[in-house]
Amino acid sequence: MSAQTVHPSDAGPPSLPRTQNAVAQALPPADRMEFYREMGEADETELLGVLRRWWMRAALYADPLPEEARAAAEAGRAPGRPAAALVREALAARGEDSP
Repeated sequence: MSAQTVHPSDAGPPSLPRTQNAVAQALPPADRMEFYREMGEADETELLGVLRRWWMRAALYADPLPEEARAAAEAGRAPGRPAAALVREALAARGEDSP
């Protein structure tokens, strides 16, 4: 028996399962072939990384960003703050030294 929420969330689209089949189904046909090729060529240490990278791409197809946000993310100029800065601030707030 599986657990299911009583009230479904209206927060956004349902989450894409992190499985090969779900990722492949969410991709356009041209990308799907590349996904299968990369998965087939990956060894056991690379499989999870390949699946994770393509899962993120498939999630963007399911819920696309606005064009300018997508271009900024691909160029490494997306708004936000580095995690290292947040860690430094959290440690400083607790009175600890930065790593």
